[in-house]
Amino acid sequence: MSEFVKINKCPVKINKCTRCNMPVSYEGLSLDELGICEICRASEEKMAINWKKKRKELEKIFDKYRSKDNYDCIVPVSGGKDSAYQMHMLKHEFNMNPLAVTYSHNLFSKEGRHNLKTMLEQLDIDHIEYTPKRSLVNRMMTKSLSLIGDSCWHCHAGIGAFPLQMAIKLNIKLLVWGESAAEWGKCSTYSNPLNYDEDYFRKVSTKKGTDEMLRVNTSISKQEVPFFYPPSAEQFKESKLQGIFMGDYIFWDGEYFTEFLVKHYGWKERKVEGTYKQYKSAECILTGAHDYSKYVKRGFGRGTDFATQDLRQGIISLDEFDELSNAYDSEEPLILDYYLKKTGMTKKEFYDTLIGMREESGKELFDTGQKNIFVDYKKNIIENNSELNDEEFFERLIREKENLFKG
Repeated sequence: MSEFVKINKCPVKINKCTRCNMPVSYEGLSLDELGICEICRASEEKMAINWKKKRKELEKIFDKYRSKDNYDCIVPVSGGKDSAYQMHMLKHEFNMNPLAVTYSHNLFSKEGRHNLKTMLEQLDIDHIEYTPKRSLVNRMMTKSLSLIGDSCWHCHAGIGAFPLQMAIKLNIKLLVWGESAAEWGKCSTYSNPLNYDEDYFRKVSTKKGTDEMLRVNTSISKQEVPFFYPPSAEQFKESKLQGIFMGDYIFWDGEYFTEFLVKHYGWKERKVEGTYKQYKSAECILTGAHDYSKYVKRGFGRGTDFATQDLRQGIISLDEFDELSNAYDSEEPLILDYYLKKTGMTKKEFYDTLIGMREESGKELFDTGQKNIFVDYKKNIIENNSELNDEEFFERLIREKENLFKG
């Protein structure tokens, strides 16, 4: 399937998956001879897996790593639904003794902080958290856009490196992640998973290593970033650390997990800009800027991400897909102003950087059609809320924006 969009008033054809409508501008995506993408093929595999057998395999792994004098495993947690459900499963279904580890991106939403605290307390799990100084995060965000094309290099790198470092330092042999990489299909499938090693997150999301961040940003010293380096290949091998994804052994269903967590633990959703679902990345206030960066660079955002998933699962129709995709992707998020303020970038620099990456990746596909319908309303809130700090102010904007939609 394809559709026509305009670049400088010239129509350009964008290929999409014939089944789920995912654009080929999705990083690493390719279509087979029937025009079907790897994500759809991975979804087919997921439906055919014997999950009872997989669960037994997982139980054997857990039994192998149970310890009498240490934690059984490390579980990276963010305050999000996946890691919250992981903790529930580890404690109540597998009787494991996990150590929870958090890399704090320094951008927690109120709901995200509540969810993390609530889950840790109710499940009675020990917890270690690393929070880099805010000035360092700001400096990393400044160069993140030009380095990898989104705002969150520091988060990708910290999430990848810090849990690994803690596992090796504390001599814990098992690291348990949540959602399988096959869930979105670009890096692996269930039948051909990507091997987990010390460099896994650079391959999947970080793209550029810490030395490359230091090279492009001389305001950051190596002394400031010890927790952003993963262990060396030699250290990883000597540690005999095994990293697994529960989603390779348990049928992963984010909708069900969210309903379960809300009902049994008081887990909270929040209004996330750029999408119609309120649970994915609810822990971070910068999600809207991250997803909008993808829209500017690749022509689709999180509204399309979720719509392709729902279309693939038969939850929505093609007409509903178009409506949802068009309604959310192109809307410039309120939180973008916050990102620009923290990084010192201008809006022109933001757009120029990302638009320049379209041609670089062969995906010069569309015209930026950002909407600015909230400009006057936002100005009014700014003038009447000078007492709020930055995070509180932008949280207020997002809540008020939701009220506008309802009205």
